[in-house]
Parts: sequence; C-alpha cells; structure tokens
Amino acid sequence: MVIAIPVAPWILRILKMPLKKAGIEDPEKFLKILDVTGGLSLATQTVFWSGLLISAPFIIFFIWSFIFPGLTKRERSAVTGSVGFALILFISGVLIGYFVAVAPGIKVMLWFTAWIGASQDFFLATDYVRFVIILLLSFGICFELPIVLLILGKLGIIDSDTLRKRRKQAFVIILIVAAIVTPTTDMFCQLVMAIPLYILYEACIWIMLSRERKAARLNA
Repeated sequence: MVIAIPVAPWILRILKMPLKKAGIEDPEKFLKILDVTGGLSLATQTVFWSGLLISAPFIIFFIWSFIFPGLTKRERSAVTGSVGFALILFISGVLIGYFVAVAPGIKVMLWFTAWIGASQDFFLATDYVRFVIILLLSFGICFELPIVLLILGKLGIIDSDTLRKRRKQAFVIILIVAAIVTPTTDMFCQLVMAIPLYILYEACIWIMLSRERKAARLNA
C-alpha cells in the first residue's frame, strides 16, 4: 500500500482504460463519486486493492518461506525450483485478465443491464476499482495451478499418467473454479480463465512425462 500511495492516480488511469475498449466514450464521466467523502474512499480503495495486487506474489513467497523450514530435503528441492516460475505465472495471469477479460466483462454487464430493461449511466468509482482488481487477482492466483501440480509430481504424489486419465474431470473442475473466482457471471471471462488453465494443465503433463523419462534413463 505504501508503494501504491504516490502512484494511485496513475493506477486509476490504467484501471480506467478497459472502459474505453468496452465502448464507453468518456470513462472520466462514466465513473462517479456520489458523496462528500467519496474521493477519500476512492483513493483508499485504489491504494488498498492495488497494494494487495502488488504484494500478492510476495505474500505467496513468504508463505513458502514459513513452510520451508519444516519440509524434508526432497520437498525443499521441489519447492525451490518453482518460486521464479510462480512469479512469472502470476504476472501472466494478471496481464491476461487485464488485456483480455476486463473490457469484455464490462460489456457483458452493460448488456445484461440493457437486456433486463434498466438503464445504467455510470459506475460507482469505488465499485469499479474493486471489481477490476479482484478480477486481476483471481487470474493471477488461479494461474498458480501448474506450480501445485508440478510440485506434487516432483514429490511423487501424482504422475503424468494420472493427469492424462483425469483430463475430463480436470476440465470440469477448472470450469467450476473459474466460475467461482471470477467476479462476473458471464461465460466469456470464465472461459478466458479456464482455457489457458487447461493449456497449462496439458503442459504439466508433458513436463512431468519429460521428467519421468529422464529419471528412467538415469536409473537404467
């Protein structure tokens, strides 16, 4: 949050950009503040949610650091090699959420408003900031799924054959998770999250298979 405070206006400008892609002609006027303390609430919300988004990778790292001393040598080896990959996946998830999911998600919400016969001339600025950053956090955290699978694979708890046999179940579970964690109710945002996650699931199968073949050659 301390990092986010001086750049909060810049962060808000970035968060407004998807409104333009969603067909809102003037994003500045579309986001409204309706009470006297609204400006302070908007600043606080922007700083809080941005601080949470910025710190999420470090929180994950600190959790690993707390758990790390209690792990066995084999478990430590499995975890250590995944920290950098976890950060890359988190950032990738946030970027995909921002550039692919936010604007279409807003479009769908506006379409539902028109379809039900209501009018929506503006969004509350605080609600909009919370909506966008929770969506980005959801994408970033869910993209950590391959890390969990690869660690379990390295520990020998699961293998590539198990993942291959559970493809259908995995796809259904991924769809359910995407439906739960995305703050929108539209299928588009859920699929934008689910499809890359399933691709990463398939990538985990090949990575595990490669490891297993390498281990088999070394033991031969």
